[in-house]
Amino acid sequence: MRILGIIPARGGSKGIPGKNIKLLAGKPLLEYTFESAKASALLSRVILSTDDPEIIRTAEKIGLEVPFIRPGNLAEDTTTSLEVVKHALETLKLNGDEYDAVCLLQPTTPFRHQGLIDSAIKKFTEGNFDSLISVREVPADFNPHWVFEEKDGKLQIATGEQEIIPRRQELPKTYHRDGAIYITKTSVLTNQNSLYGKHIGFINTTGSPYVNIDIPKDWEEAEQLIKFL
Repeated sequence: MRILGIIPARGGSKGIPGKNIKLLAGKPLLEYTFESAKASALLSRVILSTDDPEIIRTAEKIGLEVPFIRPGNLAEDTTTSLEVVKHALETLKLNGDEYDAVCLLQPTTPFRHQGLIDSAIKKFTEGNFDSLISVREVPADFNPHWVFEEKDGKLQIATGEQEIIPRRQELPKTYHRDGAIYITKTSVLTNQNSLYGKHIGFINTTGSPYVNIDIPKDWEEAEQLIKFL
C-alpha cells in the first residue's frame, strides 16, 4: 500500500503567530513532526502542504519536500483538513503520483513516541478500516455518560439516556482525538468526501507525552514537556 504523509502548515496563525516554524527547544515546531515521519518505514513519501514562503524556506532547510504551493483559498481559518488532503492528492495525481491512503500529521501535535506512525499504519492496513485516528482516553469525570447538556432550561444526559450510570466502574471507555495521526483511504476521501468514512480504527496514545498547540498556554506546556523527553 502506498501511503502519502502530509504535514499541513499554513501561515497566518492567530493564536500563536508563526507557530509552525517558531523554535521549540531550538528547532522549528514542524521539524518534530517531520522527524517522526522520516523515521517511518511505511510512509511512501512525506510532503509539506503550505501557502507560506517563510514556512517553505524553513522546510527546505530541514529537508522536508514541498512539491507545490497551497493556494490561498485553502489556507483560511475555515479551511478543513479534508480540503487540504484532497488538494494534495489531486495535485500530485496530475504528475502521475497516486496513493492508496493518506497519513495526515499535524505539526501542532509534536510529540509522537517512537514507532507510533508505523504501528498506526500497520493496524490500519491489517484492520481494513476506512480510516484510523490516534486517540486518548477521556477521564471519567468528563465521560459523555456523565456530561449534561441544557435543553429548555433543564439538564439532560448528553448521551440521551434517561438514567445516569451510577458507578465509575460501569462507564464504557470513551476517547477523544489527539490530533497526532489521521490515516484515510484515498477511495474514502474521494468517493465519500470524508476524512473518516464509516469504519474508523484507532490507536490509543494515552499515557504518552501530549500537547496540542493552539494558544500561548499550550506552547508553554510544550516547553515544559520537552525538558523531560
